[in-house]
This record gives sequence, structure tokens and C-alpha cells, in this order.
Amino acid sequence: MKANIPAPSNKKQAPMEANPLSLIPLWLKIAYTAFVAVLVPVYWINYGPTNFLYFCDIALLLTLYAVWKEDRLAASMAAVGILLPQLFWCLDFGLQLIRMMMGSAHSGMTAYMFDENKSLFLRGLSLFHGWLPFLLIFLVLRLGYDRLALKAWTGLAWILCLIAFFILPAAGAQLPNPNTPVNVNYVFGLNDAQAQQWMPQGAYLIVWMLALFSLAYLPTHLLLDKFANRRNAE
Repeated sequence: MKANIPAPSNKKQAPMEANPLSLIPLWLKIAYTAFVAVLVPVYWINYGPTNFLYFCDIALLLTLYAVWKEDRLAASMAAVGILLPQLFWCLDFGLQLIRMMMGSAHSGMTAYMFDENKSLFLRGLSLFHGWLPFLLIFLVLRLGYDRLALKAWTGLAWILCLIAFFILPAAGAQLPNPNTPVNVNYVFGLNDAQAQQWMPQGAYLIVWMLALFSLAYLPTHLLLDKFANRRNAE
């Protein structure tokens, strides 16, 4: 009696898909997470929760999501939003260092970095304004640039501007805690001590929002779209 031998199946087994290699090193993810884990509670205690409505702090948190999820849109949004403004931060910080060496009084957007009423540790945490742009350039070069970032970040930034204008303290506001942010995202002018006097405040807000788009976000978008995506295509 012949044994029934099963006929060989013609069905091909689907090959197991290999897990793609991570584009972001694990050590970088851990180091960045550790930094944010220190900064958030320290900033919350010293400055309060409204400090996290600044563009740079929003970008900091977006970057945390981007490094772990390797999310191209999140990294691209943060890059569009802060690369150019943070370049001016770096330039102004360099100018303040020169003023310090010359014995001159500090003024400008980074004068707070030399305020001895704030602890050196607290001011040291704010140095992320100087290195975060370079990290974002690295992320965008590794992950690629998402063209939706311009619309997504502009919408988010404009919402943050409206919140800062209608809800948060204006420039020159006297608050119980002097560290509480005023004039968040410069919606009342470039001077935190006094609102601008050039035009009605509502008109200034509209001009400022349009200026952010046309002078900061759009040029950054065009540069990243041209160079980051071309590099990834090669």
C-alpha cells in the first residue's frame, strides 16, 4: 500500500521583511530626551507653563517627537519655524559676549543670558537656542524635508501669536513673578518692556504674522526643499 505523499506546494512563502535601520542614532535619542526631561520641569518652575508657547520651545518639543518617531514632518516643521530666528539669536548672543568683554551694558534678545538674577544653570539650559538649529539641519538631512511643513508650521505659529496677543501678558506688564513671560513671540513688538508705538497693536499683529511667513518661514522652506531633498535624492 503506497503512502500518500503530499504534493509540493506551488505557493511561495513571502520573505520576512527586515526591519529598516534607524536613521537617528539611539545615543542621540537618549541624550536629547534626557536634556528635555531636565529642561521642562526647570522651566515650568521658573518661568511657568506659558513659556512653552514660545516658538523655540514648541520646536524643542516637536524635535523630541521627531527624533523618536523619525517623523519627517515634525522635524521639518521645527526647522522651518526656528532656523532663521535662531540664527539671529546666535548672532545676538555673540554680540552680547563682545559687549561683556568691553564692559558695556547688555541689551537685545539674549540679554537675559547675562542676567545674574537668574542662576547659571537656568541660563545654561537656554543655550539650546544655539545648538538646536544644527540638530534640526541634521535631522532634515537624514529624514528628508516634508513640503507640508510650511503650511503646518505657519498655521501653528499664527495660532500661537493669537493666543499670545489676546490671552497672555503684553509687553511691559507688571507681574508678581518677574520671570513670567510677557510679549510672547513678540506679538506686541520687539521690546518686552514696552509695546511698539508705530501703529495700532492689531495692525502690528497682522504685519508681524505676515512678516514671519514671508521673511522667515518661506525662505527657510525654499532652501530646505531645494538642498535637503536634493541631497536625499542623490
